[in-house]
Amino acid sequence: MAPLREWLSRLLAPHGAGGSGESSRLLPQASRLAELPYPSDDDDDDEGLLVEDTHLPAAEQHPEEWCPVPPKLGAFSHCVRYLAFLWNLLFLLLGLLTLGVGVWGLLAKGSLQDERLALLGSDPMLLFVLAGLGASSVSLAGCLGALRSSVCLLRFFVGAVLAFVGLEVLGGLLLFVARRRLRDALRAALLLCLLRYQQEPDLRLLVDEVQRALSCCGLGSYRDWESNSYFNCSAPGVQACSVPASCCLDPLQNGSVANDQCALGVLRLGDMEAAGVVHLGGCVVQLGAWLRGQAGSIATGAAVLVLLEAAGLLMALKVLTDIAPGGVRG
Repeated sequence: MAPLREWLSRLLAPHGAGGSGESSRLLPQASRLAELPYPSDDDDDDEGLLVEDTHLPAAEQHPEEWCPVPPKLGAFSHCVRYLAFLWNLLFLLLGLLTLGVGVWGLLAKGSLQDERLALLGSDPMLLFVLAGLGASSVSLAGCLGALRSSVCLLRFFVGAVLAFVGLEVLGGLLLFVARRRLRDALRAALLLCLLRYQQEPDLRLLVDEVQRALSCCGLGSYRDWESNSYFNCSAPGVQACSVPASCCLDPLQNGSVANDQCALGVLRLGDMEAAGVVHLGGCVVQLGAWLRGQAGSIATGAAVLVLLEAAGLLMALKVLTDIAPGGVRG
């Protein structure tokens, strides 16, 4: 560009009389050349930038359209998020405690050994393990989802809670519809406890507590204990023709010391004589009457459980809506 301008300046400068005619002829042409727009260095740079911008992806040209800035949360949203975290943390601790109790029970009884794995499915401690594992897993997802603003974990938590609520409602409806068959299922469960009374310490504890609390013995009567291989009259042990001490009318000796031999030889006695030592009535009828009397309390407990789950579900939905508007449907 500089040589062209110098040539124009020399061309327009006067060179004497002899050159006046030539200068007059070239002057209009030079003036028109001077008026032409010349691209500058800055214009070249701008054109290069424009050309380069046309080849950029749309996400880099307009980042705000592809990566929207998350909305600023208010004080209420922050409170709900922290409350959801603490809520799930509480249930996480309860789930871990339940899981620990179940695992400790299985290890203490040796239920995880090879020779006893076949009986693991009927071990009541397995219920503690499964309940604790499920509750702790779902609560952990809720804690991390609320703390880390994870849409995936919060969606998993919402789905799991909805599944739990659906199963609980379905179980309640099935119990209501098939309530007449509940007595048969209860009898089968008590028969299993009676047969495995000596093998399972937790079943023995459960049976003893039920017989003491309801003042009953056996399923239909105290003679149901003859089906147990340890209390049968043909058994070689000391407990032959006996029933557990929890069936006794007075299981304490001298009013303070537990007497484990208070029911020895009861099955050899007649009903009149046995009535002075043990409870003759079975536990199925007594337990059924107790359950009917506690129907209100059971329904209240179930309703409280559903309300707790609903509260955690609503808080998770609120957090999910705050961090991902429309994310519940998306």
